[in-house]
Amino acid sequence: MNEILVGKVKTVYETAAPQEVIIRYEDKVTAGNGRKIDFPEGKGRLCCEISSLLFKLMEKRNIKTHYISMPTNTTMCCKKVDIIPIEVVIRNIATGSIVRQTTIEEGTKFKWPMSEFYLKDDEKNDPLLTTERIIMMGYNMEDVGDMELLGKEINLILQNIFEEIGLTLVDLKVEFGYDANNKVLLADELSPDSMRLWKDGKSFDKDLFRKGEGSIVDAYQYILTELRKIL
Repeated sequence: MNEILVGKVKTVYETAAPQEVIIRYEDKVTAGNGRKIDFPEGKGRLCCEISSLLFKLMEKRNIKTHYISMPTNTTMCCKKVDIIPIEVVIRNIATGSIVRQTTIEEGTKFKWPMSEFYLKDDEKNDPLLTTERIIMMGYNMEDVGDMELLGKEINLILQNIFEEIGLTLVDLKVEFGYDANNKVLLADELSPDSMRLWKDGKSFDKDLFRKGEGSIVDAYQYILTELRKIL
């Protein structure tokens, strides 16, 4: 298979089907836009299997995704999409950049989920976007509005699912892309790499690596095991 794209933790390959790709999840974790790196064994499998479960859940809830199948426990077959370089972040509890960049206190629970847009560009350090900036960048605001609504719907579904296994969904990042028919699909991944999850005040997500507070492999395995019981 020929490589199409080598990302920070995933590699995309072309397939014989022109509108399909294979995405391999690597045993790799990064933070700080790639400035901090490690290669925990089994991490790729865990993110792939968790994402597969959650993508299938979204499809059952009528949210269209790029997911087709999981040929191996580290690879996904997906619809080929043109990724929209706008990350949609949905926050339920204040932590991370929103605390560092504002006067909002750590742990503040929002009455309603807060949505934010970020440019997907490591070289620019993924800056926060305003509506005016998005318009000036030339993006269709109707599609961006749909992405925001879908992000909030995905957030609600995941909040309920994780609550069933004793975890609190603090925030999540979702990405979307256009398929061959110019339809917006949920893409990228749905794993603890792209969301924050707390259990009894402890992180069960990539913050464990960011802050050097524990094993992400152990935390991700716990999440996968518990999700398999209910999905």
